[in-house]
Amino acid sequence: MRTSLPYKINTMDIKIVEVTSRKLLRTFIHLPAKLHGDEPNWMPTIYADDWNFFNPKKNHQFDSCETVMVLALADGKPVGRIMGIIHNQYNELRNENTARFGYFDSIDSQEVAHALFVFVQDWAKQKGIALLVGPYGFSDKDIQGLLIEGFNYSPLIDSACNPPYMVRLVENEGFGKEIDCMTYKFPVNLALPELYYRIQQRSNYSNSTELVEFTSRRQLKPYIVPVLQLVNRTYDDLYGFVPMSDTEMHEFASRYLPIIDPRFVKVITKEGEVISFIIAIPNLTKGIQKSRGYLFPIGIFQILMASRRTKQLDLMLGAVRRDYQGTGLEVVMGISLIESARKADFKNIEAHLILENNYKMRAEIERLKIPAHKRFRVFRKEI
Repeated sequence: MRTSLPYKINTMDIKIVEVTSRKLLRTFIHLPAKLHGDEPNWMPTIYADDWNFFNPKKNHQFDSCETVMVLALADGKPVGRIMGIIHNQYNELRNENTARFGYFDSIDSQEVAHALFVFVQDWAKQKGIALLVGPYGFSDKDIQGLLIEGFNYSPLIDSACNPPYMVRLVENEGFGKEIDCMTYKFPVNLALPELYYRIQQRSNYSNSTELVEFTSRRQLKPYIVPVLQLVNRTYDDLYGFVPMSDTEMHEFASRYLPIIDPRFVKVITKEGEVISFIIAIPNLTKGIQKSRGYLFPIGIFQILMASRRTKQLDLMLGAVRRDYQGTGLEVVMGISLIESARKADFKNIEAHLILENNYKMRAEIERLKIPAHKRFRVFRKEI
């Protein structure tokens, strides 16, 4: 194994060790549970997914990136971790010269955090990078940012659930705000403006578009790739977005199709072409917490049971083709989703991370007087 020069943490030596073996990768993947597993509002990742995600042979994002993964050891015990990513494809698309840090975790020790960040900053500078941002993964589909508001609320799948001290550790290393994103939570019985129902009625009389609803995954499956193709065409100006390849679309579909409830997917087509969609899933948090991140031998059943018992829907993804934005399609899909949620006796819907500069989507939500529920921050530092 390769190590950096030791740092000092009180009377302990801090050693930064690069993850170069399966044993060290196991330590890297499971470290957050050791640090935060007893906290009530913490949720593990699905470890089976992690083993694929951090495997360059299975995660094609590695093909266009330079990466490094390290652990911080104090007296031989793991006390922190971090990943450095230089996304060459993204930098070329955006004409940037940026590196990312992601999957940062640490005990509440500024010395440990400092050792980790010094390593990643030195690694990035050696490659000619001038700006470090994060936490961020390969793309906006990965966990992004640190939770900075809403620590008392239950976490969502694929979102950060760090303790408050982690924010302090990052800020004390000289990082400032790059961009924020929020979640919004609202009751299913929310009173909608009469205007929305007039928009829905007008759409019902139109023969040019069709609202497609589903009762089975078999019906839904042919729409998944067209939906993701629409994501590519409409998310390209959003922070951190990297277009998905055909291979990544099929991998993404195979990963998420098993947990999608077809009742809560709404697609609008015109002449058979997908022009808008929204996808919501029953909240899985309690099931993932109970499974402790393991699918086997019984974790998968605990997650499925939680999805059947929950009273919350998580709105995960949505898009409207640019030439149809502002025409009311999002209202038609939203009303349909709320009606399906009411029929299924759900009580709340929480919209997944929305960038603060996604003004159109925020305006639609905030027009209904729905406040931000949680806030996450991506940080930046010139190096």
